[in-house]
Amino acid sequence: MSKGNYSLSKNQRRGNIVSYAVLIIGALLVILPILWMFITALKDDLEIYQMNGRILPEAITATSFIRIWKDYDFVLYFRNSLGVTLVAVLISLVASTLTGYGATRFNFRGKNTFLSFILMTQMFPSIMLLVPFYKILSVYGLNNSLVGLCIVYVSFTIPFCSWMMVGYFRTIPTEIDESAAIDGASHLQTFWKIALPLVKPGLVSSAIYAFITCWNEYMFAAILLVNDKLKTAAVAIAEMNGYYKIAWNDMMAASLVASVPLIIAFVFMQKSFISGLTAGAVK
Repeated sequence: MSKGNYSLSKNQRRGNIVSYAVLIIGALLVILPILWMFITALKDDLEIYQMNGRILPEAITATSFIRIWKDYDFVLYFRNSLGVTLVAVLISLVASTLTGYGATRFNFRGKNTFLSFILMTQMFPSIMLLVPFYKILSVYGLNNSLVGLCIVYVSFTIPFCSWMMVGYFRTIPTEIDESAAIDGASHLQTFWKIALPLVKPGLVSSAIYAFITCWNEYMFAAILLVNDKLKTAAVAIAEMNGYYKIAWNDMMAASLVASVPLIIAFVFMQKSFISGLTAGAVK
């Protein structure tokens, strides 16, 4: 091996070492908080407040995981979050997919203004919309209801998902639609049978974004929902922080349970999600 090749190989090895070191540090930064949550959830009430310098629990117990279902009625809050989130995700996907297809396949007056307006809705902090949403939902009797909360979530997710789907539909050549039209396919058939399967990675990416946004949302759920039986999982977890006592082990157990749907979503949609992130760069 020549000296130049040896030097290049040595530089590559150094680069690989640095890359792996950065990845390991990044992985630890992600894993350590989750590991700390799990360890805290396995401690009992007495040990959780002891300042003994121990990290691992003296006696492992699953009391916190059992208590969140029995004492806190977490199953009800979990079901509320899951129902609202799934409905909001479904509505967002349908609306954003149709928006993306229509904006890239049809020319109509005000199209650029419409797309710019969608983008502008993402420029304002969500807290500015709290009072208007509260007033509007109160007028229509949808305040303190899961339907009203679902409407709020849909208004957050549709604009960004629409922009994502517009980008994905733009990567599909219009010649495909023209060929389908020559074969006698209608716009709806072309959309359903040809265009939609080609933007599957975009659908997965939009679904994951909408799911995370709705599932983790706290502010609107805490203010718009007054009835205890309508509260979401995020609100229920926050309310474990009491005035005189903070149930850290119960809070960590509930947080781990609440993260299960997100983990499942990433595990089953990982391939499509990664391909969706890189599709724009490749095409």
